[in-house]
Amino acid sequence: MKFLVGMVVGWIYGMIYHNEFGQSSPKPAEAAAPPPAGPPPVDDEEFTVETRDPPPAHFISKIESFSLLTTYKIKKYETREFVAGDHKWKLIIHPEGIKDNNYVSVHLAMTETSSLPANWEVNVIFTIFLLNQISDKYMCFRGKLRRFNQLKSTWGFSKLITKKKLRDESNGYIVDDSCVFGAEVFVVKSERVMECVSLLKVYPQKRQLKIPDLSGTGACKTSEEFSSGDYKWRVLLYPNGNENEKGQSVSIYLECVSAKSFGPHQKLKAEYCMRLKGKNDATCSTEKFSSWFTSSTLACGTHALTRIDKLHDANKGFIVDDCCIVEAEISVQAVV
Repeated sequence: MKFLVGMVVGWIYGMIYHNEFGQSSPKPAEAAAPPPAGPPPVDDEEFTVETRDPPPAHFISKIESFSLLTTYKIKKYETREFVAGDHKWKLIIHPEGIKDNNYVSVHLAMTETSSLPANWEVNVIFTIFLLNQISDKYMCFRGKLRRFNQLKSTWGFSKLITKKKLRDESNGYIVDDSCVFGAEVFVVKSERVMECVSLLKVYPQKRQLKIPDLSGTGACKTSEEFSSGDYKWRVLLYPNGNENEKGQSVSIYLECVSAKSFGPHQKLKAEYCMRLKGKNDATCSTEKFSSWFTSSTLACGTHALTRIDKLHDANKGFIVDDCCIVEAEISVQAVV
């Protein structure tokens, strides 16, 4: 007899710990009924519940003869479309639930997504409303910030409210077999800045270049353009020096020709060195540089490669027929 009484008390205690929105306590509960046949489950979202006086700002749907949805075995009702945040939406209501038929499920779906650009996404904070027609206040079910995209254009609540709680007319959610749902959808405008950094594993590439007409007019002598790492380059040589080394040293720079068409935030990092090639294996080389090239920084190098008199030293043989040979060694390391 004591054993029987204990079982009854335990059952009553478990029933007390089941709140009005179907959130069960840790107490043991009866096994849930199997979910009904229908569309595949949609992920649940945690939500907060509160009441307020003002109606939803974006959409209201009044369903009359709500019980006939079940009578006619209408497992899903999709509302008309509405606009919020420059996008179109609709509510999807499952009067018999989609994961547990003890609950009513309501989800927000984004519509007309086919016209959006590839890899689109819309970040949204939304609220589902249920009118208490006795108090004339709205029960608000607000979720977290959610991302709608090509992979997932529907978010919502599979366990919005228990059917028992909804259908009890003393609670005011259904009056004269009519109920009122609503929605507010606030799109979070993205001001995100993105970049992609591509680090490249490449071997240095060498090119020998002829720079002609060293005695001609113009301070800067240029090589022909050449390719390295899928980008265009050329060498700039100042036989009589540049900047503060004019008249004293030979200046030499590597110019990324491709960087002229770079966007404002696009840049390229390269490791490089340049050397003058003379006779009898004579060379005059820069140190190894590592520089970022952008649309505003096209060329990098050194103002002082060697003394001007060394360039004209006949024993070195750097100048032959008013031309010199420059070897450029480049390794493109990163692209942003």
